Amino acid sequence: MIVSDEDGQTLVKTARLVVTRYIKEGKKIELANEIKSKFSFKSGVFVTLNKEDNLRGCIGFPTPDRILHQSLVDAAIASSTEDPRFPPVRFEELDDITFEVTILTPPVEIKVNDTSEYLKIIKIGRDGLIVKWEFGSGLLLPQVPVEYGWNEEEFLGHTCEKAGAPSSYWKQKNVKILRFEGIVFKETNPNGQVKRLEL
Repeated sequence: MIVSDEDGQTLVKTARLVVTRYIKEGKKIELANEIKSKFSFKSGVFVTLNKEDNLRGCIGFPTPDRILHQSLVDAAIASSTEDPRFPPVRFEELDDITFEVTILTPPVEIKVNDTSEYLKIIKIGRDGLIVKWEFGSGLLLPQVPVEYGWNEEEFLGHTCEKAGAPSSYWKQKNVKILRFEGIVFKETNPNGQVKRLEL
């Protein structure tokens, strides 16, 4: 999956435009045909909003079940209005918010004989994680452990907690751990230049 820096700029600017129009007018915009044709492949995607270095919303689709341009619109709107951790974004806030778009490779289950092997296989700065257990699942993007300075064990623990499980639950044999990679594009400041993040 090749996503150029130019593509990244388009994706982030589109996410901002979608959210701005939706919050202002309550309407989902119709994307330009050029954008639709460019991003007509299936891919997982997350849209992350940050306000003064604090998370303000993050929602997406981890698996490549849907066409990217459709998922981008839905993830952008959901991250700004439906993240249960935060109140909906207000129009006046948009100039204080940086937009970030992560394109995901398909998640692959990590197969191990012993759960301690996870620590050798998972790589901080490359992998995002999904933990699946009997009562749900949780996902953390690859940029999260880098931002917080976690090691592999802490990353696994926090992903378990995101799934609603105890932090050491990844050591249980019946838990599934999946990894994926992410291509991350982020505004350097609100409404600013878009850069590819080197994790």
